[in-house]
Amino acid sequence: MSRAFVFPGQGAQTIGMGRDLAEAFPVARAVFDEVDEALGERLSALIWEGDIETLTLTANAQPALMATSMAAMRALAHEGMTVETAAYVAGHSLGEYSALCAAGSLSVADAARLLRLRGRAMQEAVPVGQGAMAAILGLDYEAVSEIAAEAAGKGEVCAAANDNDPAQVVVSGSAAAVGRAAELAKARGAKRALMLPVSAPFHCSLMAPAARAMAEALAEVDLLPPRVPLVANVLAHAVGEPEVIRSLLVEQVTHRVRWRESVAWMAAQGVTEFWEIGAGKALSGMVRRIAPEAGTRTVGTPAEVTAARP
Repeated sequence: MSRAFVFPGQGAQTIGMGRDLAEAFPVARAVFDEVDEALGERLSALIWEGDIETLTLTANAQPALMATSMAAMRALAHEGMTVETAAYVAGHSLGEYSALCAAGSLSVADAARLLRLRGRAMQEAVPVGQGAMAAILGLDYEAVSEIAAEAAGKGEVCAAANDNDPAQVVVSGSAAAVGRAAELAKARGAKRALMLPVSAPFHCSLMAPAARAMAEALAEVDLLPPRVPLVANVLAHAVGEPEVIRSLLVEQVTHRVRWRESVAWMAAQGVTEFWEIGAGKALSGMVRRIAPEAGTRTVGTPAEVTAARP
């Protein structure tokens, strides 16, 4: 048996996430304390007692989800399941930072500060209302890519941004173009085309200002070789060299998330179990649709941590 630890992205956030972990495991509580100190504010109070609208703001959701994933990872390691028990780590979009943190490449404090900056830069790259994203269900990546190209008007951007699984692809870009893509998709047999409640069009060329901001910030951060290879969003295969990872984290801001290909690549390397570390269960559902022969496990509560003991 070979396993991979995978880490969720934006959309998995809920009020109260990670609180039971912090109460059950001092090592998990320490993660939230480290994030609060790094950001100079009590993000933990927002996560556990705030309102979902404020938590969902990109600049809050990104470090909050990383903190919750790392709290679960620290608790898991405390119970004997260290990162070295996995063959690979991978994360969906911001989850890539959680994966790198779990693998010892980034410190929790640096990851928190980078994700706060990443969230703000992505939000500020496009004025509110000018960008949009839509999830297309029931069509594959090739079909949605063609629709996005057709929907992009003169001076407008529309691209397949998240290739999540064989029948779920997210398009991102200029609001009008994304709206056209959603209508085209429905006309061409999509089961559903859902406009997403996001504040910016992530993972498309409109995010170029955010990529530049991340390039500057990442240049100042120490990146160590991960103790377990990272399957990168941009490449959909494993990497381990810090400078390659640094450049991929910049490219990731404007590039599509190749999640379907990443999971398929890990399965082809012999991974038979995918453990989703942190909040939510969305990645586990995607994995089952990509690699139905693989097992999945969520690790986000004290009971799930205890059940995962070797």
